[in-house]
Amino acid sequence: MEFWHMSGAGNDFVVTDARGRDLDFSQMARSLCERTGADGFMAVGDSDRADFRLHFYNSDGSRGEMCGNGARCVCRFAYDRGIAGPEMVVEADAGLVPGWRLDEDQYRIQMNLPSLVDLDRLPGVDYIELGLPGSPHGVLPVPGLTWDMGPALRPRAEALRHDPAFPKGANISHYDLLSPGRARVLTFERGVEDYTLACGTGCSSVAVSLWTRGKLPGGVLEAQCRGGTLLVQVFGEEGRVEKLLLTGPTEILSVFQA
Repeated sequence: MEFWHMSGAGNDFVVTDARGRDLDFSQMARSLCERTGADGFMAVGDSDRADFRLHFYNSDGSRGEMCGNGARCVCRFAYDRGIAGPEMVVEADAGLVPGWRLDEDQYRIQMNLPSLVDLDRLPGVDYIELGLPGSPHGVLPVPGLTWDMGPALRPRAEALRHDPAFPKGANISHYDLLSPGRARVLTFERGVEDYTLACGTGCSSVAVSLWTRGKLPGGVLEAQCRGGTLLVQVFGEEGRVEKLLLTGPTEILSVFQA
């Protein structure tokens, strides 16, 4: 089979076309992510509701409800492979995800809407679930956040990731609001059990948290991640998110057979 190793702002995945195949995706995720060092594995499958089905797995073989950067990458994969056109709809576990090709590298998706926004689920930590079933995120501010603070923040991130307050476990997104509409974001991802270079659902959850708290004028967040910059646009009124868009770069790192 042919596999593409792809990156979305540094968040990397192994992707394959598995339509019409009966495969052990969990085992493939573990072996291929170990081989490449990727954060996750994605298989394109058949769908009777969308252009194609996204099967997403973390590097430890656990299935994920949704992945923002993964969805952007799989949209490029589908376009480049002739599976879908420049406008498409992806069926993910968390729901239907529209996607758009903006140019050769830039792809935008419409994120699943929040099914739960619980401000201060724990003291100083907001709980956001995107989609239904939702991709769970704990969001917390860390003033003065820098990338080299990751090791010092790890014990708390690991504790929060498994905290009983988060029934499915949670990705933990730290952020520092640098200026109105700009934030530095560092996410510890469940299933990877480490920090990733970028997290699309994490940045989107930070944007939802800020917007709900009235701290995101214009509803646009430039999220600076270690691997690149993502743009999150929040649309809504009266505290209700009605549309959530995620835009950023994609890259094909390599193509290989296995």
